[in-house]
Amino acid sequence: MVINGKTVLYGIVGNPVAHSLSPAMQNAALAGRDINGVYLPFPAPNIEAAVTGIRGLGVQGVSVTIPHKESVIPYLDEIDPVAKRIGAVNTIMLQEDENGKKLIGLNTDWLGATRALEEKTRLDGASAVLLGAGGSARAIGFGLLERGATVVLCSRTESRGRRLADELACPWISLSETEKLSATILINATSVGMQPNTSVSPVPAAILSRFQVVMDIVYAPLRTRLLQEAEAAGCITINGLEMLLYQGVAQFEKWTGRPAPVGIMRKALGDALG
Repeated sequence: MVINGKTVLYGIVGNPVAHSLSPAMQNAALAGRDINGVYLPFPAPNIEAAVTGIRGLGVQGVSVTIPHKESVIPYLDEIDPVAKRIGAVNTIMLQEDENGKKLIGLNTDWLGATRALEEKTRLDGASAVLLGAGGSARAIGFGLLERGATVVLCSRTESRGRRLADELACPWISLSETEKLSATILINATSVGMQPNTSVSPVPAAILSRFQVVMDIVYAPLRTRLLQEAEAAGCITINGLEMLLYQGVAQFEKWTGRPAPVGIMRKALGDALG
């Protein structure tokens, strides 16, 4: 691709962003659809200044990552109803109408999680045990409920877990009591098992046979101890790259209005992980 005066600009804002796999994935997608665009990482310690820059330069689409998914909301013109319910934005879209240009905040994290799950199982009527009470757990929890699943939330910290469980209108139990549970789906939305602490799992291996599908949002390593033990227990497994992939697919399609080249994006992510 030749960058010129017609090149459309996309990017990701966060602090830090140098480690992000999104540029590899989205640039491959743009090239795969012959779109004259480029997706760049923008380190942004100050989110208000970053949004001013996005607005001033007319950046067409932006991913938002840690620590700005919540703090970006006051600086946008409009928030999608689902993103408002989740309380977090991971996607900004520049929209132009008769009233001028405006920045719209969306959330595709929940779409990424539900699409990854729906490739393996039916969510409507399914039961899910969700581990964690952070931003990822919040988005996944709302996504599961949106698709008709029931949720039990498990976390280590009771106050934070009960607060999210109240928002989701679902039961909460301590992470130490997961041996009591069984469900269609088990989802790890914590960082347990992430490099360098790859020898640990959030739940005992002995309980995994009670679940049909096990998903881990950790993608470094790709095969976490949880997923290895789930495979040994006969579960269908979903690695963290799938959620990352499909939230990016949803972003690409919202920004460009064109179908995303999913295979190209998956390969780009795999290559970037090495």
